[in-house]
Amino acid sequence: MIGLRLVHAHGDRITVTDPDSGVELLAYVYRPEAAWEAPKPYIHPLRTLAGAVVTDYRPNDHRWHKGLSLTASHLSGANLWGGNSYVHGEGYLELPERVGSMAHVGFDEVTADGDRVVVAERLTWHPHGGELWAEERRRIEVHDVDRAAGSWALTWSSAITNRREEPLRFGSPTTAGREMAGYTGLFWRGPRAFRDGQIIGPEGEGPGLMGTQGPWLALSGEHDGNDGHATVVFAHAPENDHSGDAGAHPAHWFVRNEPFAGIAPSWAFHDELELAPGDTLTRRYRVVVADGAWERKEIDEYLEAHPW
Repeated sequence: MIGLRLVHAHGDRITVTDPDSGVELLAYVYRPEAAWEAPKPYIHPLRTLAGAVVTDYRPNDHRWHKGLSLTASHLSGANLWGGNSYVHGEGYLELPERVGSMAHVGFDEVTADGDRVVVAERLTWHPHGGELWAEERRRIEVHDVDRAAGSWALTWSSAITNRREEPLRFGSPTTAGREMAGYTGLFWRGPRAFRDGQIIGPEGEGPGLMGTQGPWLALSGEHDGNDGHATVVFAHAPENDHSGDAGAHPAHWFVRNEPFAGIAPSWAFHDELELAPGDTLTRRYRVVVADGAWERKEIDEYLEAHPW
């Protein structure tokens, strides 16, 4: 069996292809894009082993939604999410002076070794004025390709260090006053066909899981164009301590299937997360991409069979 194939178009993107099927599993795009959309690297398209796309790009309702990306919707008054900014009592306003960016600096590793691909990157975070607010070390790995099961996994690790002389405050529209809009952190925008898809958690189902906590969350939907379904599973690494029991800031799921499909293990759903000068925020997640509509039993069995 031939290992995963990696192609790097320097200054633009890195693609990973499954040689058995010829399917491009993902494209990691680090070329800067429109300033109003808060330029940042992102993954799109993201595909199943059968070749079905499970991300959306610049949808007409939110042009700044781009596949799978790390975001910061409210960061010490800046908007590194993109688009209009939420202001309590006034709604969403066009405030370009708040929109910042995450800039690619360089790669420390871009390798394909058999059944694992590693992309290790350095980035910097900036408000609209261009000052250095944070440095990030990011690591994206593609692994556990299981053609028989029709699944593969991606692990995303980010370590963000505050380079300001004052705390960085991570927030969300909810911490700014809008109910049930606690998105920030790693965010997946599903394709339009996944609207009204099935949301599944370890102990429940449906949109009511918005704002809850748990070690994993999944959403499955039926494709347009291609026959069949696909499932995307997000899972916390053990060290994330998503519950906050060991003193870490707790995480809550931002999830919806209407008016669009999206998942984010939010860093600041109900309360702001404060990062002191020089301190580093580290989080690691697994994203499983599977053909078929997986149910809770299949997800539990998969996660048990693929420990961290």
